[in-house]
Amino acid sequence: MLIFPAIDLVGGKAVRLYKGDYSQMTVYDADPLNAARRFEGAGATHLHMVDLEGARDGGTPNFDTVRRVVENTDLSVEIGGGIRDMAVIERYLSAGVKRVILGTAAIADEAFTRSAIERFGEAIALGADVKDGEVAIRGWLELSGMTLDAFCDKYQRMGVRTLICTDISRDGAMQGANRALYADLQRRYRMNIVASGGVSTLEDVSALAALGLYGAIIGKACYTGDIDLKRAIEEAAQ
Repeated sequence: MLIFPAIDLVGGKAVRLYKGDYSQMTVYDADPLNAARRFEGAGATHLHMVDLEGARDGGTPNFDTVRRVVENTDLSVEIGGGIRDMAVIERYLSAGVKRVILGTAAIADEAFTRSAIERFGEAIALGADVKDGEVAIRGWLELSGMTLDAFCDKYQRMGVRTLICTDISRDGAMQGANRALYADLQRRYRMNIVASGGVSTLEDVSALAALGLYGAIIGKACYTGDIDLKRAIEEAAQ
């Protein structure tokens, strides 16, 4: 299983939200490149980035920060947040990002999402941010009315290879990953499943790896020291 340390971006800084609440934000590094280099030094090969301002408002306000990380590390970077047209996808991929994540667009614009999947293939991942069984959109501020099951069924048929599923109720709360959710997704779908939200102990990492997941995203625990990233990467590789 791959480990994706996470950098969430607001104002060019590495931050974390508590359960997706923009009013409960902690800045962990004023320069995200420092965080990326620390992760790389611990053995990380992949990095998950989210432009939280892009997710909430649209656009790519933190594009230059993402590009700096790509250009100054050897990490395989994926990015989500505010990616709602082909030009933005092309801009990120041209900058060296390996995979872009569609979230709100997958709900709001199925035709665009289908075209992106057909055109860019495995460079497109979908993000399903889940609250009370529904997929949330626009930076987690709205519920879409679409269930997680309906979302997964639709886009697996459409050919999506990678699904990043975040349990919003666990995100940034250090309450442990929702293992039952990811076990169910792994059992029911053929997509590469990436777990996100609440991964806060090495036991979480071991349990998710044992499910056979493709990957797990570790956010707050990387910054607080609750998880030793080097050990987590080793554990996931067992």
